[in-house]
Formats: sequence, structure tokens, C-alpha cells
Amino acid sequence: MNIPPRLRRALVRLRRDLLFAAAGVPLHGIPPLLCSWACLHIADILGPGTTWGTLGLLIPVTLLVLSAYGLTEAQRWRFRALCGVDLPRLRFREGKRQWAYNCLIGPLFGILEVALLAVIGAALAAATSLVWTATLGWQWRVEHRGYATPLGYATVAGLLVLAAVPALAGGLVRLENVVARAVLYVSRSEELERRVEDLTASRAGAVDAADAERRRIERDLHDGAQQRLVALALNLGLAKVTLDLPPEARQVVDEAHRQAMEAIEELNSLVRGLHPAVLDELGLDAALSGLAARAPLPVRLWTDLPGRAAPAVEAVAYFVVSEALNNVAKHAEATRAEVTVTRLGEILRVVVADDGVGGADPARGSGLKGLAQRVRSVDGAFRMSSPVGGPTTMTVELPCTT
Repeated sequence: MNIPPRLRRALVRLRRDLLFAAAGVPLHGIPPLLCSWACLHIADILGPGTTWGTLGLLIPVTLLVLSAYGLTEAQRWRFRALCGVDLPRLRFREGKRQWAYNCLIGPLFGILEVALLAVIGAALAAATSLVWTATLGWQWRVEHRGYATPLGYATVAGLLVLAAVPALAGGLVRLENVVARAVLYVSRSEELERRVEDLTASRAGAVDAADAERRRIERDLHDGAQQRLVALALNLGLAKVTLDLPPEARQVVDEAHRQAMEAIEELNSLVRGLHPAVLDELGLDAALSGLAARAPLPVRLWTDLPGRAAPAVEAVAYFVVSEALNNVAKHAEATRAEVTVTRLGEILRVVVADDGVGGADPARGSGLKGLAQRVRSVDGAFRMSSPVGGPTTMTVELPCTT
């Protein structure tokens, strides 16, 4: 069944919005439940009206303050995974804003999210009322002859409410995004300070990663094609000096020697300017398709890229996939690999998985460490999960605004 692209995008957005709302219900419900339980039980046991009773009331507040940091991290994951919004990591000393969002603002959004889900459930029940009443049997329908009219109204009302659900869910998600950005974002001065620190570290890593990549390519070329060309040029040079050749043969040897020397120079230039042309011309999807087709093992590629990212981001994503597939082919002993590249909001997410033996550790391997440095060069995030015995999953998140 072919679904129109516009309808498919609308269904994907609705699914994400509903998942966002459903995931927010438990996160927003934890603080009031924790406070209520602690106040009812601890204060009652320690005795109200006493010094210990007052301290007992302070205990849940302390727990809420301590748990605010963990809840904020969970909220950051929810916004990043479902909305593509990367909220900054707040320090523990910035507990006031975290407490305000999780304990004061969050429960209000929790109420709205529960109400939205309840409305959807009621609308679904009303829209299908004529269907499930058919299961009650003919005797019930004979005894309640006038049931069709009110149930018909209920069905129409349910369908109208369901038609409004995408707008309601989208509005709630946008509202929570605006409030979360306003409350959980750091101040301008702190943001600039963090930005300077991150840029200093990431740019240093970019220089190191570029230099390490250049040296790796030079080493590979020196051990392979360049070594053969040098040997060829040397043999041709010796032939010119030691052999008594006719003028025509000497001219051919001279030309071959010159071309060999030019090829060596071209290889040196290639090291300095290596870049896949298809990436600039056709984009990341086409470039990755070529990588998957040339891989020495079966690779399943799935992409969802509604638009082009910055050239630097696309280049990093391309080389991450290229190096990851090379590592899989050389070290993982895998039978297949899977590459998933999606863009969600401001984040380009690259996931490379294989069914190999696992045990990959970025701390031990210079290749994985170089990948992590390349990802950090554009302020991206690099995560690796590779237990011994497999499978191995590498996840890279790149900001598309870089």
C-alpha cells in the first residue's frame, strides 16, 4: 500500500508527538508522587508538630532537589530522542532551574499530557462505538432500538476529535519545547563560556584527527601503491643508465619513467585533497550507497534525510561510516552490517551496527579514538556499545547547524 508522502510525514510527526507526551507522563509524575509519599509517611512516623516532624518534611524536599538533576537528564534524553532538541547539560549547582521545571512546571505539563491521552482514548471509543456495539448481540439491539442515533452522534464527535488530535498534540509539544528552552537553557554568558571551552577542545581534536588521518593515508599509500610506483621508477631509471637501448626504446623508457614520477606526485597531492566528489554532487545518501555497495560484506542501508546538512557535517558522517565499515570488515568477524542515517530536527544521527564478536573499545584502538575526535570536531556526540560476543553498535549524533 502506497501512502502519500505528506500523509506519511504527518503520521510520523503524530507518532513522535504522542510518544513524547506518553514519555513525559511518568517523568512529570515522579516529583509530586515522591513528595506526597514522603510527606504522608515520614512526617507521620516522626510525629507532626515536633522538631523531627519538621525535619521529616524537609527530607522529601532534599530528595526532590537531589533527584532534579537525574530527572533533568531524563528530560534531555526525551527532547533529544523524540524532538531533535539538544538541551544543554546543566551543572548540579544550577539546581534552582532544574527544581522549578521538574517540580513546579513539569506536573502541569503532566496533567495536560494525561488529559490529551485520555481525550484520545475517549475519542477512539466514541468513533468505534457502532463497531463494538455490534458485538453485544441481536437481542440487545432489539431491546434498545433507538441506540443507533446517539451512537452515530458519538461516532461523528469521536472522528472530529481524532481529526483535531494532531494539532492538539503538536501544540502541546511545541509549548513544552518553548518552556523547556526558557527554563533549562543556560544564561547567555554561561553559554558563551561553555561554547568557548567546547570549541577550544573540539577544534584541537579536529586538528589532531585530521593530522592522524593524513598520516594513516600516507602510511597506507607508502606501503602499497606508492611503494610499487617507486620501485617501478627505480627500475626504469636503472634501465636508462645501464642498458644500451635503441633511441626509440630509450624514448619509451624515458616516457614511462616520467609518468611514474608524475603518478607518485599525484598520489602525494591526493593525500592532501582526498574527498569523495559524489558527496558534494549528489549528497550523503548517494555517497553512503556507494560505500555500502563496495563493502566486502552485506550492508543494509536505511536513510531518512529530508534535506542537506552542512558540508562539514556530511563529510564527518561519510568518513564515520566508511571507517566503521572498514573496522567491521577487518576486525569484527561479522556476517552483515546495518547503517541507519536519519535527520531529526537539528540532529543528524548515524548508527552502524554489526553482528560480529564485539569487544571494540575506543580507549584501546587509535582508529575509534580518531573517529571520536572527528565527531567532536563538529560538536557531535560519539557512543559505542560493544560487549564481548557482540553485537556492536556505534551511534553518532551530529548537529546540523554546524
